[in-house]
Amino acid sequence: MNALADEPVHIRVTGLRPLQMVTLMASLKDEKGNVFWSRAFYKANEVGELDLMQTPAFGGDYVGVHPMGLFWSLKPKKAFQRLLKKDVMNSPFWITLNLYDSVCFEDVITDQVMASQVVQRWFSGPGLQRVQIREGRVRGALFLPPGEGPFPGVIDLFGGRGGLVEFRASLLAARGFAVLALAYFAYEDLPSDLLEIDLEYFEEAANLLLAHPKVQTPGIGVISVSKGAEIGLAMACFLKQVVATIWINGTNAIFEFPLRYKDMVITPIPTFVERMQLDISGAMRLRHYKGDPWDELNQQSVLPIEKALGSILFIVGENDECMNSKEYAEQALHQLRSHGRNNGRMLLYPGAGHLIEPPYSPLCYASPNKNFSLPLLWGGDPAAHAAAQEHSWGEILKFFRQHLTQTRSKL
Repeated sequence: MNALADEPVHIRVTGLRPLQMVTLMASLKDEKGNVFWSRAFYKANEVGELDLMQTPAFGGDYVGVHPMGLFWSLKPKKAFQRLLKKDVMNSPFWITLNLYDSVCFEDVITDQVMASQVVQRWFSGPGLQRVQIREGRVRGALFLPPGEGPFPGVIDLFGGRGGLVEFRASLLAARGFAVLALAYFAYEDLPSDLLEIDLEYFEEAANLLLAHPKVQTPGIGVISVSKGAEIGLAMACFLKQVVATIWINGTNAIFEFPLRYKDMVITPIPTFVERMQLDISGAMRLRHYKGDPWDELNQQSVLPIEKALGSILFIVGENDECMNSKEYAEQALHQLRSHGRNNGRMLLYPGAGHLIEPPYSPLCYASPNKNFSLPLLWGGDPAAHAAAQEHSWGEILKFFRQHLTQTRSKL
């Protein structure tokens, strides 16, 4: 069974005994061989059937009616692993669904499998093109939908992990956008560490995207998370090419490294290592370690969001343990309103963590980061986080379609 990774799968089981208790288990191996798995305990109805659209799970990795629970509750066998698709074009994630009699807690019971089904979760659709970008200073991958276009253009920015992350860009391209997954450090001949944010690099990327014959003019969108969202908001403030910005759990000010643009330098707000906390899992909570943008001493570092000409959508997980993103989004919206602007709005998701990704992606609660010796805590409750991912993806597509789609004049 094949589907795009952001599409739901309908799971039904027939031929069971009336009221039989069973275990449904999902498992996959990522490209590095790390195993992720999930399970839930279900009871068949009076005619020996169960339908995950209606049947509640009694226990396991989630409880209640969750048609895609086996997918979003996948967790790593080895702690602190993040499920991240690297090769988005040539292979899917292969998820094996196994059915077992009664309630099973054992890891693998191959000889007791009652039924099995493999589901392919793809990150690219038929006719989608991936173009490696090495033009001027710009490094990344451009994903183009099938057809002549022109398509609405989007730049996709991830955060402090660096490198090139492509899975969100390819899924957006499968939904009709021309998306540039943009690397900005720790990739090919880019700097290995992020020491400053050179906004002219991102302007070069925006101009490159707009110059492509299959990309609509005059403006592009930006989708950004974490450190990338800090950069995305700066692009919205200073680059006229950016007309629609999605900011996922970021900041409203410059932190850690200075931002440079032409002859302007914005110095960063100080951070306080002594405010880092350790979670019971052993991961590090960074939520309180940044200085406060509303402190009078830090005003020179706050981004002038009132200069943003385009629309901005703030997507916030209230259980973000990496940064105080709700506070930053509220400050940004207050700043807009105090300048008489109404081009920003916030989607606030209770129980969602830092890494809000496309729907049905498993929650990554904590994972390693090359800048810290301990894993970083991202936070989130699995079921609430899954609901946030599903809802926000629909809002992301709607927002870009509303603000980027050309209104064609009638001749």
